[in-house]
Amino acid sequence: MTQRFDAIVVGAGQAGPSLAQRLSAAGRKVALIERKLMGGTCVNTGCIPTKAMVASAYVAHTGRRAAEYGVGTGDITVDMAQVWKRTRGISERSRSSVENWVAGMPNVTLLRGHARFESPRTMRVGDELIEADQIFINVGGRAVEPDFPGVKTVPYLTNVGVMDLKELPDHLVIVGGSYIGLEFGQMFRRFGAKVTIVEKGKRLLPREDPDVSEAVVDILQREGIELHLGAECIELQGEEGRICVIAECAEPRMAVHGTHLLLAVGRRPNTDDLGLDSAGVEMDDHGYIVVDDQCRTNVEGIWAMGDCNGRGAFTHTSYNDYEIVAANVLDNELRRITDRIPAYALYIDPPLARIGLTETEALKRGYDVQVGVRPMTRVGRAIERGETLGFMKVIVDAQSERLLGAAILGASGDEAIHCLLDVMYADAPYRTVTHAVHIHPTIAELLPTTLQDLHSVAPQASPAT
Repeated sequence: MTQRFDAIVVGAGQAGPSLAQRLSAAGRKVALIERKLMGGTCVNTGCIPTKAMVASAYVAHTGRRAAEYGVGTGDITVDMAQVWKRTRGISERSRSSVENWVAGMPNVTLLRGHARFESPRTMRVGDELIEADQIFINVGGRAVEPDFPGVKTVPYLTNVGVMDLKELPDHLVIVGGSYIGLEFGQMFRRFGAKVTIVEKGKRLLPREDPDVSEAVVDILQREGIELHLGAECIELQGEEGRICVIAECAEPRMAVHGTHLLLAVGRRPNTDDLGLDSAGVEMDDHGYIVVDDQCRTNVEGIWAMGDCNGRGAFTHTSYNDYEIVAANVLDNELRRITDRIPAYALYIDPPLARIGLTETEALKRGYDVQVGVRPMTRVGRAIERGETLGFMKVIVDAQSERLLGAAILGASGDEAIHCLLDVMYADAPYRTVTHAVHIHPTIAELLPTTLQDLHSVAPQASPAT
């Protein structure tokens, strides 16, 4: 017998429960389906637990520098079992909060199990067949297993398994020099492990401007992290406790021996076992569900939100997908994905916060680019804290006097950058910031100063052919 609902929400990550609550409040009968852990990636294996571990690593690093501040501490040690316990506790409390929230929602039935489409309006969850006129997909993603030689036989960790380590690795080798790899690399180096990062690209963070990438490299190398770039020919060898990553094409050529291996080479959407073909839902070549500007799929009555639609890979973009869907479906308010300004942060220490366009992107798009830069060595708050690595960078269109983007690699940059992001959303001229009076002493108070020191940047000539 088929059980009838007004709406089905597949996945209890950042978008799913919030949408279920809104639909419930509108009087809809809702089925919320989750096959594993409530809260999705962010709560269980992503933002919350990883940033809890970053916090532990920060305390260890600061403790080792205590003498610089006139503070005596003695030897600094790290108890990985206690780090794990603290991290798990924070994550579990967050998950319990989501579970209790959903349990209290009227008109919402939580179904545990794996969901598959049997038609555009019906899904099977275990032995139950359910149907609804509206189906919202929020199934997230998982780590990619690369096709490296040896990957099927050499033991390795992903971002999930590495957080379950209760003992410190002697030597952690990380393949992948982007956000996950860099955050875990610095974190475990501060815990006391030797760390080597292997990246196939010629530089770290290739989507960032070269000056940002170079500054990140400097920060990591200052802490003793070894980097191998240009490693496009990776091969894995070894066994548990004795692994080897080989890349003769790397710079320098390498055969890195370590005790633990973390593969952080990307993520893929959890769409391969949803039965999307039975519903006629279109996917791209990478398995992402194709959606329009309102998160609608090609099948009427089916939406896709979060990591699985390929339109954002962050908790905040997933939640914004929910807001877009709720606005269009329930509030008759036109909200669109393309209204979203790119914004994200890399949580090394100091963090890198990024909004809008890079300098390189702005030049390619033909803007009359002006750039302002201020090193953190000239930011009073950073000097007081003894955290002067990095810089602030703002990108402006000289013609419209609008902010195009910004990067803050420095202490509290992930918070300060919202001063600029909100001005961009308001479509206000950059002089809104220069004329503002900010609190002293803060990091953000130097943003007006940075914008008062703009200089023009000429487009780079194309290479001769």
